[in-house]
Amino acid sequence: MHKLVTIIGARPQIIKAAAISRAIKNHFKTDIEEIIVHTGQHYDVNMSEVFFGELDIPEPDINLNVGSASHGLQTARMIEGIESVLMEHKPDGIILYGDTNSTLAGAVAAAKIHVPVIHVEAGLRSFNKSMPEEINRITCDHASTLLFSPTKTGYNNLIKEGFNPGNKPPYTIDNPGIFHCGDVMYDNSFHFAAVADQKSGILKKLELQPGSYILSTIHRNNNTDDPERLQAIFRALDKIAVKHHLKVILPLHPRTRKMLDSNLNRELLNEVKKNPLLVIIPPVSFLDMIVLEKDAMMIATDSGGVQKEAYFFKKPCLILRPETEWKEIVEQGAGIVTDAHEINIIEAYEHFAGQEELAFPQIFGNGNAASFICETLMNEI
Repeated sequence: MHKLVTIIGARPQIIKAAAISRAIKNHFKTDIEEIIVHTGQHYDVNMSEVFFGELDIPEPDINLNVGSASHGLQTARMIEGIESVLMEHKPDGIILYGDTNSTLAGAVAAAKIHVPVIHVEAGLRSFNKSMPEEINRITCDHASTLLFSPTKTGYNNLIKEGFNPGNKPPYTIDNPGIFHCGDVMYDNSFHFAAVADQKSGILKKLELQPGSYILSTIHRNNNTDDPERLQAIFRALDKIAVKHHLKVILPLHPRTRKMLDSNLNRELLNEVKKNPLLVIIPPVSFLDMIVLEKDAMMIATDSGGVQKEAYFFKKPCLILRPETEWKEIVEQGAGIVTDAHEINIIEAYEHFAGQEELAFPQIFGNGNAASFICETLMNEI
């Protein structure tokens, strides 16, 4: 029996971990014991039970309750807590997802005491080290024993950084194994799409018809905290909505919603508030989000995860950032990096609105990434 500790800390990681937990439950329950540790990086007690229940995700076995703090303090607390868990349970490996402070803390804690690090979503690069996420993902990759990249580009990034695709087992931190496995979120999106169709009533609640609206998410600090950038995004969305008589659905975190009052000028703020086509709503559940993505005509976002989900559901995407880790989406012509520039956002909308059909080749795997990862762990850890 292989004992593995899974670290989660933010909502996207919980969803990604669901794919591995589901694969273990369905195919590897006699071979793999999973201990789920929630760092408490982002944790809402009121939401937890509903969220885990809705997605049929195993509840965490341990919660470190770290909470919010500066990057350094939060990461230090996590390292301390994760190290304690690893010392007590002595697992065969630790599974880390993505690029949050929880990912960084897990990598540092485990590597220092020689617990093999397994990084899911390895090799992703924005090539912008001013992003905390870029530091986290690079550090985690270079502390890992097994690295699973969702895309060929990510796999090639690892090779460019010195990882040897010819390494043979036994794998170690000095002799790591790299694998192009597909994306666990691709596994998840289609698994949960069927569930969402049955359980979500979001379209009826918002009085939406499929294909009749744009979905937009904005949460990155460099957009929400910069008045010039936030105003450019909202001017563009407002003009697109009015000109084309399209609803723009904006599930906004309370913090982002609050920033509208302080970072939009008075004229624009009044325009946004009185425009019935700009529909600002609280954050939605994962199942509601899948339905909103699946039935949108187009998606505008600064989220890496939502960019991918747009591609999974064959929706063109306006990328409200200066760069993207998911370069394949742009290379396929399914996404345009607009940054927070009003004219670019409007022109990108016009470009996609004028396209009758876009190609969405299967670049994120075959929907079996989680099973591939579990099988590899069984053989190589």
